[in-house]
Amino acid sequence: MTAHPTGAWTVQQARNLVMDLGDRIAGLRFVIHDRDPLFASREVFTAERLRIITTLPRTPRMNAICERVIGTMRRELLDRVLILSARHLELVLQEYLIHYNGHRPHQPGNNAHRTSQRSPPGT
Repeated sequence: MTAHPTGAWTVQQARNLVMDLGDRIAGLRFVIHDRDPLFASREVFTAERLRIITTLPRTPRMNAICERVIGTMRRELLDRVLILSARHLELVLQEYLIHYNGHRPHQPGNNAHRTSQRSPPGT
C-alpha cells in the first residue's frame, strides 16, 4: 500500500505477489487489470505464463465482481473498525480475507460443512 504508486512500485508488488503465491501460481491462468498506465508489471506475469487481460475502455461494469468484493469489505469490515495506520489496515484486511475465503462451507474444497453433517461411524 502506498499513497503515491509508481511503475517501479507496481513491478515490485507483482514480484512480491509471485513470490508469496509460490507453487499456487501454476493454478492461475489470467491477470485482469484496467488500463491504468501504472500497470508496468506485465513482464512479471507473462514470465509466469499468465495471460494479461485488459479491461475495455469506458466499461465500468467490467469490474463489477471486484467492486462487489470491495463493497463487501467496506460494509462488513471497514465501516466497523477504526483503522489506526497503514500497517493496521494490512493486518485487518489480511485477517478478513482469511475469514472471507476460509469460512464459507458452500465453496468447493471446503469439507467443514460436509463433515459436520455426517453421522458418527458405526451408527
